[in-house]
Amino acid sequence: MSEPLRCAFPVLGVAAWSGTGKTTLLEQLLPRLRALGLSVAVIKHAHHQFEVDQPGKDSYQLRKAGAAPMLVASSRRLALMMDMPTEEEPDLAYLLSLMAPHAPDLVIVEGFKAWPIAKLVLYREGIGDAHILDDPHGVGVALSGAAPVPLREDVMRLNLDDIDGIARWVFDWAAEQRHSLIDSKR
Repeated sequence: MSEPLRCAFPVLGVAAWSGTGKTTLLEQLLPRLRALGLSVAVIKHAHHQFEVDQPGKDSYQLRKAGAAPMLVASSRRLALMMDMPTEEEPDLAYLLSLMAPHAPDLVIVEGFKAWPIAKLVLYREGIGDAHILDDPHGVGVALSGAAPVPLREDVMRLNLDDIDGIARWVFDWAAEQRHSLIDSKR
């Protein structure tokens, strides 16, 4: 996990302490990015066991019976479900490889704070340790007030409450990353 991940698309982590508003920010940010023309995939880390389908449904019963993976598809939606045999954290590189066939313009990763990916770090005063802002992979920080710790000069500072400003920055950052990926293939 110490090597930077190599993908055919830009990957931006959104890192923050619980209660900061990561999901709320993404709910507001995604429609704006789509309106700007970006196709954005999201990988969300969960810290607990969860069920995507309901007990008693065929997909649930088949997954519990050993289908690995279990894919459910209809004319409007598909879901790929798979039980993980260990209690280890999922491998982000593997999860990102699952996004490759969809060729997104950008993948936003919520969680996975320890992975060496570019990050937009969110900080709301009074929630969690301010040293999350020291992340060496942070390329942007969105704050609800003044920075409680010194920030690196090369980190973009954003207002956590300015969703349009954050959307413009993410759009520009993703475009720059896509150009870098194209240039590196030449």
